[in-house]
Amino acid sequence: MANKTLVNWEAREYIEYKKNTGWYIGLAAITIGLCAVAIFMQQWTFLLLIVVAVVALLTYTLRSPRLLHYSLTDKGLSEGNNLYVFSDFKSFGVLNENNHYSIVLMPKKRFGSRVTVYFPEAEGEQIVDVFGAHLPMEPVKLDLLDRLVKFLRI
Repeated sequence: MANKTLVNWEAREYIEYKKNTGWYIGLAAITIGLCAVAIFMQQWTFLLLIVVAVVALLTYTLRSPRLLHYSLTDKGLSEGNNLYVFSDFKSFGVLNENNHYSIVLMPKKRFGSRVTVYFPEAEGEQIVDVFGAHLPMEPVKLDLLDRLVKFLRI
């Protein structure tokens, strides 16, 4: 039996937060401060770690989010070449962050990671109905890491 596509949509992979000059000045001040502490304590490995971490952070934050294509079938959620099978998740929830709607899939595995998928409001009811036909809906909130990322505007 072939998978029947129920819903298709496109959305960004994550919310892009605008960073002002103060954000970059703050990052530079923290970087310089940590580098000074590493040099004072002669911790050269820590100094290298700081530099690599800041370069990685800047590379990630300066990159624009990709536009991804999503499809919902009777088997699961397809994100590009990735397939998230409904049976791998115990429930789902809907989040609304500043008018950016997302589905959060809660894994069955204890150390599995949550999957967050953004969707346009226009297709929201249809998308939630398909998820609701396969998984129970539970209220979800931003976890500690999500709140930290939102606070730091990463």
